[in-house]
Amino acid sequence: MMKTLFAQELQVGDQAPNFSLQDQHGQTHNLADYRNQWIVLYFYPKDDTPGCTKQACEFRDDYKALRANNTQVIGISVDNTESHAEFAEKYSLPFPLLADIGGNIAKQYQAFINLGVIKLAKRHTFIIDPEGIIRMVYRKVDVSSHSDQILSDLNKLQS
Repeated sequence: MMKTLFAQELQVGDQAPNFSLQDQHGQTHNLADYRNQWIVLYFYPKDDTPGCTKQACEFRDDYKALRANNTQVIGISVDNTESHAEFAEKYSLPFPLLADIGGNIAKQYQAFINLGVIKLAKRHTFIIDPEGIIRMVYRKVDVSSHSDQILSDLNKLQS
């Protein structure tokens, strides 16, 4: 039974599931909008919580280096656009935070947890290449070093 569950998880080499979600400014983003760019698609549990803030600020601090490598950072959680707007403004986050209110996209990426009354995105990250193929999957993330790890892995993938 467990083997079946893991066999369904997205793997390196799989086509990344499409998404169409609004960001903190009400603008809709689709996976296809980022063709010809690398994407760091990261799912996180909740806006303005300690771990999520640390992770977002690490990506913010490395954003210029990521953009210099033709890479776009995109955050996704089940929080709404208003919550994302407050979070992004408070910490000067320069990248889109997408509102996956029903968790449908998080479910497609196996990054959704339903605890009854509480529904959250799991802290998972995917590096997606310019053709929409998943090149790295991170299911265990250390928020204090994750952005450095992403930069290092992107350099390897892009060389």
